[in-house]
Amino acid sequence: MVRVKQIIGFGLSVLCVIACQKKEKADQVNRRTTFFDKTGMDTTVSPGNDFFTYANGGWVRKTAIPGDQTGWGSFYQIYEDNQIKTRTILDEAAGSKAKAGSVEQQVGDFYASGMDTLTIEKLGYEPLKAELARIAALTDYKGVLNYIASDKANRGGEFIGLYVGADDRQSSLNRINFGQAGLSLPEKDYYTKTDSSTRKIRAAFVAYVAKLFTMVGVDAATARTKADAILEFETALAASHKAPADLRDPVANYNKLAVADLTKRMPNLDWRTLLTAMSLGKIDTVLVSQPGYYQALDKLLPATPISVLKDRLVFDLLDNNASLLSKPFERASFEFNSKTLYGQPQQKERWKRIASRVDGSLGEALGQLWVKKYFPAEAKERMLTLVDNLQKVYRERIEKLDWMAPETKKVALIKLDKFAKKIGYPDKWKDYSDIDIKRDDYFGNVQRAREHYYNEEFAKINEAVDKAEWGMTPPTVNAYANPTNNEIVFPAGILQFPFFDKDADDAINYGGIGMVIGHEMTHLFDDQGRQYDAQGNLRDWWTKQDAERFSAKTQAVVNQYNGYTVLDNLHLNGRLTLGENLADLGGITLAYQAFKLTKQGQGTEKIDGFTPDQRFFLGFAQVWRIKVRDETERVGVATDPHSPAKFRVNGPLTNFAPFYQAFSVKAGQKLFKPEVEQARVW
Repeated sequence: MVRVKQIIGFGLSVLCVIACQKKEKADQVNRRTTFFDKTGMDTTVSPGNDFFTYANGGWVRKTAIPGDQTGWGSFYQIYEDNQIKTRTILDEAAGSKAKAGSVEQQVGDFYASGMDTLTIEKLGYEPLKAELARIAALTDYKGVLNYIASDKANRGGEFIGLYVGADDRQSSLNRINFGQAGLSLPEKDYYTKTDSSTRKIRAAFVAYVAKLFTMVGVDAATARTKADAILEFETALAASHKAPADLRDPVANYNKLAVADLTKRMPNLDWRTLLTAMSLGKIDTVLVSQPGYYQALDKLLPATPISVLKDRLVFDLLDNNASLLSKPFERASFEFNSKTLYGQPQQKERWKRIASRVDGSLGEALGQLWVKKYFPAEAKERMLTLVDNLQKVYRERIEKLDWMAPETKKVALIKLDKFAKKIGYPDKWKDYSDIDIKRDDYFGNVQRAREHYYNEEFAKINEAVDKAEWGMTPPTVNAYANPTNNEIVFPAGILQFPFFDKDADDAINYGGIGMVIGHEMTHLFDDQGRQYDAQGNLRDWWTKQDAERFSAKTQAVVNQYNGYTVLDNLHLNGRLTLGENLADLGGITLAYQAFKLTKQGQGTEKIDGFTPDQRFFLGFAQVWRIKVRDETERVGVATDPHSPAKFRVNGPLTNFAPFYQAFSVKAGQKLFKPEVEQARVW
């Protein structure tokens, strides 16, 4: 399965609509006059002991997570609001008589095909039968490799993880990068941990695999045998995987290798033949992020019975396409992939699922209609002004650092001055005109969109990087930093309350979107981002002493977050979350300093009984007004580089003197740390 190159995002890795008419919802937003919800506070808690609960405890206590959600709060609510906006666009497009090949026709007919449940139910799993026959005809592992390499809609299948992106050490050039793959469970430890929760997940996985086989005509006993063998195979693959925290080291995960050498080292994979089957026969150099995985795969494939490899392909085919088939397949996939893993009790309404699929398949076609309707040009200009303000603050802070040598500062400032700012939507849109979207062929539409994606990506290999390209679609509720492009990116979808509102006071906007901007800027200088220069190349531009000082400062952050626990004394992984934690600390620091340059920030007038500084921190905490299900929390702690919401508030504030002053935090309170123990980096 393709693995998209990691971009350093701001928000959640995993994402109840209020019962009112869309017009009423819009009117409520337009009439907004309150920008911090005092009723959601819990003032019985001291802000110096737990600021997250002080600011949000009342809301957490009285809020129930809707049945079709893995959690609820700011990100989830915005995502739902954006989906309602998207539905309006899709309903209009689907009901119009748009010109064939137009953006409106493509997104409208794609959506209509997904909502045509009568046709989909009649087909059952008919769309997969030709592929199932192809798999059944395979006779050896070489045939398996050829099958997954030549599948135009799923290049590499589940065994070969790949993406096309900038060469980290030559950022102007795109290369194909191969990474570890092959696992169905969230990460390697799920195959070996012995706690009851993980054992239940493994048992549920086996039951899910077996169920899919029975749904295509395999008897129950045989299906269970196949499922057990697939788990055993994946467990062997998992032993070769790097842990999530180890994937964050860009130097250790950069391996530029000649195809001829790879074939010599891994003769069973036969890289030249593999690439030729992918229509990449002329490629002579590739990047391999985790060679250990492919060395293990090279040995495991010929040692595994062909029946098991074929069964694994069948499972991959069914699992990857279950949501495109009739209700029994959709339901089985939901029960394991959403309910068991993430605790989501109810499936989302169909229109939401199809709207998400349109965004994932034709994202910038939908995006053109979305920003035209919901993102005015003046919003983009206001954001650029905010970004420029925080950029100036960051420059001042770097110039005044007492731990960084002048020669390192010089390069850091060049990098800061050169970073690109992408706001709202791309300057040029992707072209989907080669995708034949049919109103009565949902499965085919998705496959043709997938094939388009691979054709588009593979055409970039060994070509110049297009730095105008975006990694998120306009309706996305997130933001990201991309160090190889030296850029920060803010889709239109996140530029709304509680992050930003044109009518809100500066304290709320700087505590919200100002912190997001500072967060993404800091990512370009976090433990990963700092290793890339102004041109986006991975190289060591720090003095040895400065690098050692930086590492010592960041180790304090690792230690701090290692000490936090959730659920049954489940510890956070400070190494895994280091980049996000540094970005949160940098984000609040930059946003606060920029806020102090505003008229409100320099004043003392209270709003809702709070000083400007107090209101800034409350606005920041409001952004993380989130609660998630226990199952989602467990997966997040194991795999998510973002800390849980509570610690994204309390964590950085323990290291921030202006917070202490605003809320009179004193020694003996839980968030207090002596100044010498406070982690300060940028």
